[in-house]
Amino acid sequence: MKLISVNIGEEGIVKRKLYRDKTGIFKIPTDDAVQINKLGLAGDVIIHEKHHGGADQAVYIYGDTDYDWWRNELGRELAPGIFGENLTISNLESAKFSIGDILHIGEISLQATAPRFPCKTFSIRMEDTQFVKKFRAAERPGLYCRVLKEGKVQAGDPVSIEKYEGVTVSIIDCYRDHYAPDLRAKSIQRFLDAPIALRLRKNKEKELQKA
Repeated sequence: MKLISVNIGEEGIVKRKLYRDKTGIFKIPTDDAVQINKLGLAGDVIIHEKHHGGADQAVYIYGDTDYDWWRNELGRELAPGIFGENLTISNLESAKFSIGDILHIGEISLQATAPRFPCKTFSIRMEDTQFVKKFRAAERPGLYCRVLKEGKVQAGDPVSIEKYEGVTVSIIDCYRDHYAPDLRAKSIQRFLDAPIALRLRKNKEKELQKA
């Protein structure tokens, strides 16, 4: 496995029904080495911090195996970064990962913390009003990660995977639970026992209080 592309978000504008909104979803590939710190890539724009970014979702990864599936599904070429990911990696299929799995990429180490849940901005980016539904059904969500080891990365860097050995849940179980949550206390607790992203943890803690 290797790092195919490093993609930096530039501030862009999307047109909604009644107004225009700023977004950082437009990611542009760079050939330069890029520093990755605890809060993400140097120079990467994050607009809506309530829903994006933070230490537990500092880097978003998408795999070329998932890209190939979409290229076939949509019948068109898709350039790295179009899904809004920071890092595009060869031979990576996100649904096969679990929360806690670690990716060693060049100098850095990242830990998977959450799948990506699509929003309306994604549909606008893909110029398809139905794309959120398509993305949900495809179950190829990509990986949000926290940064365990900081450093620089560059396209062409080697990538290796270290499977998490603690209590965890799969990325795809986490993804499906977002849309159809199992509200039994035992089910909720298994997510809380895993090293999930803070936003997910807070939601699960609220669910547990009501269970």
